Amino acid sequence: MRIDIHNHTTRCNHAEGCIDEYIEKAIALGIDVYGFSEHAPMDFDPHYRLAFEEMEAYRCDVLGAREKYKEKIDILFGYEVDYLPGHMDDRVLGADVDYFIGSVHFIDKWSFDNPEFLSGWKDRDVDEIWTAYFEAVEAMAKFGRFDIVGHLDLIKVFKYLPKQDIRLLAKDALKAIKKANMVLELNAAGLRKPIGEIYPSKALLEEAFELEIPITFGSDAHSPEQVGFAYGEVTSLASEVGYTKAVYFKQRDRMLVTF
Repeated sequence: MRIDIHNHTTRCNHAEGCIDEYIEKAIALGIDVYGFSEHAPMDFDPHYRLAFEEMEAYRCDVLGAREKYKEKIDILFGYEVDYLPGHMDDRVLGADVDYFIGSVHFIDKWSFDNPEFLSGWKDRDVDEIWTAYFEAVEAMAKFGRFDIVGHLDLIKVFKYLPKQDIRLLAKDALKAIKKANMVLELNAAGLRKPIGEIYPSKALLEEAFELEIPITFGSDAHSPEQVGFAYGEVTSLASEVGYTKAVYFKQRDRMLVTF
């Protein structure tokens, strides 16, 4: 079964193409389960996410598409929620969804993966940034409100790599993910970024496998052309590490399937 459950729409203000185009591309690729997980609203960084007043319209868009295409593909409804203490909202966290992806895009409100703020890397120690990032991922897992960990090592996006062993830096975060019973996504978007590597790296995925942390797949599409991006490479990596099954969610319930 082919799964692709981390994807966006134009409602995030930095994507292109209509919902039908995304779904029709997924159908053409033979994807069985396709999920929309729009950047959830919050009272910070509003230009890169859905607005609160659009939540109902977004829900109607996805559920309408689910009905329209139900004979051809299984459409899921979710949110990608930024873990940012003090800015997460119960209107999002209490929403009736199939799943929540929890992601870390900010360190002390610095958007480290946004090219607009690339200069922030010049003013900080790289190892300290990586440490702070994985501390935030650990806190996100302990927060206990999300189903999936989004792009575990997103911090590598611009190829600023630490001197320390990445596996040691991520050790406590991975343990927290396991304890929180979360699922780890393999996200192909890193192949489109300067790092040129899937999130997470093979080394971190091997650590997750040892901890028996389940996985899922997402292309993180922001255009119809990116739907199902590098699916073969992503599933091959999972297989190399030892995974044979993947997870998706319906109404927050896990579905375990062979990929």
